[in-house]
Amino acid sequence: MNTSLAAEDQDTASIEKPKKTPPDWEPNILAFACTYCAFAAADLAGVMRLPYAHNVKVIRLPCTGKLDHIYVLRAFERGIDGLFVAG
Repeated sequence: MNTSLAAEDQDTASIEKPKKTPPDWEPNILAFACTYCAFAAADLAGVMRLPYAHNVKVIRLPCTGKLDHIYVLRAFERGIDGLFVAG
């Protein structure tokens, strides 16, 4: 018997099946927005009282080109489900 095949079978047996998401689950989304572009659009939507999802949090940055990767990683470590960077 080939030992590498037996090891592969053990590895695939230990893989968990994906968990089902509850029907009332909503993802937490974090948006990094450039002050002069995307944040201006989000601000205009607020002035016009256009509705958007309550689970989206917008953070204004001077420029998204200067967004450091550590903030992206830290957001996921703290439980953010999705990240949107708009410039």
